[in-house]
Amino acid sequence: MRYLLIFSLSLLFSCKNILSQESSESKVTITSFKNVKIFEQKRGKSLGPSEPSIFINPTNTNNIVVGSIINFYHTSVDGGKTWQTNQIKSTMGVWGDPCITADTKGNFYYAHLSDPEGTNWRSKRILDRMVVQKSTDGGKTWSDGVGVGLNVPKQQDKEWLTVNPFNNEIYITWTEFDKYNSKNPEDKSRILFSKSADDGLTWRKPVKLSQFEGNALDDDKTTEGAVPSVGPNGAIYVAWSYDNKIYFDKSTDGGLTWLDKDIVATDQPGGWNFDLPGLNRTNGMPVTGVDISENKYKGTVYINFSDQRNGTDNTDVFIVKSDDKGITWSKPIKVNQDTTKTHQFLTWMSVDPKTGYLYIVYYDRSKYTNNFTDVVLAVSTDGGANFSNTTISESPFEPNTQLFFGDYLNISSFNGVVRPVWTRIDKDTLSIWTALIDVK
Repeated sequence: MRYLLIFSLSLLFSCKNILSQESSESKVTITSFKNVKIFEQKRGKSLGPSEPSIFINPTNTNNIVVGSIINFYHTSVDGGKTWQTNQIKSTMGVWGDPCITADTKGNFYYAHLSDPEGTNWRSKRILDRMVVQKSTDGGKTWSDGVGVGLNVPKQQDKEWLTVNPFNNEIYITWTEFDKYNSKNPEDKSRILFSKSADDGLTWRKPVKLSQFEGNALDDDKTTEGAVPSVGPNGAIYVAWSYDNKIYFDKSTDGGLTWLDKDIVATDQPGGWNFDLPGLNRTNGMPVTGVDISENKYKGTVYINFSDQRNGTDNTDVFIVKSDDKGITWSKPIKVNQDTTKTHQFLTWMSVDPKTGYLYIVYYDRSKYTNNFTDVVLAVSTDGGANFSNTTISESPFEPNTQLFFGDYLNISSFNGVVRPVWTRIDKDTLSIWTALIDVK
């Protein structure tokens, strides 16, 4: 993943609110949400923080870990009220695309891209693998890590992790480039999968998932955005974007075999890569999630994404869903409830494993005629049929192209504890924030 050189800082905001949400079936009350600044940094020091990834420890919801580029990790032991920030190190290097997850024992895993020579794009070995580092003490300290997907001279990018909650296997999906950002039509991209069955100590030989290979331009005809998720019986589901469509694949045997033919879950008019004012770049790459709770929607597979089907001046957030394990899919359901021609973008989804509620976070410009941007949380308690949307950022901010904003935000939920995380820009400062949201 290419990065521009940029940096951060911002102001602290707190917000308390009482919010009731009515769905067609039940009432959910978000009793209070408070914005907490996790970390900030002014331009001129190092790249970041942006592209935050967050995960709640399922054995202790007060223990939360966030990763942000280029090599930061942030830990909380009080539910997100206060944070400690450090820099993660590995002999294989650290080069962004942070992804945090945790297993059912409370071990955390931090996946990122590699930079083994420490010279970034001057090195021929940049992105030669992904690195997965492990913490057994709640995110305070980390192992040196294990490399995944080493296949020189090909380059490995845009990885994401998930843990199978039924057997603690760890799954990772990503894009392999023959040569990143190559204009040579012979250079291709593909979606790969690997897994660890021993708590991250070793990883299986990668398996190719994508039936179609894309180009290597990091653009609409590149295969990107693979985020794995696990269903009630341990089935693995994953979707990605390619050539104006979102493709879906699944495995019912722990990742050993996959569908012979990928399923088109939905179209994505205009592709996954699009331009928005004030940003260097943005995307509508999909996020896959599955309901493993005991509610009536158990087993439903969801894909959350954004695109510009309604116009290049009107980016919107959508989901599609399947109640037959991905064989057939609904028509796109619009998540943002505004009727304006404005941009809603960089969405992420968490399906609470205990309640089955959908929490979708995204950036929103529906209240403004300029580039001012809010953060919105959409909640569905009825299997994605209806959403209630609430602005959870206290004040808007205005991105600018001088600072790299990042390619994603993130959200984690567990039994009503909901923690989104996002990036904010204020003049020459980048910062990352969370909101303390508890659903009862």
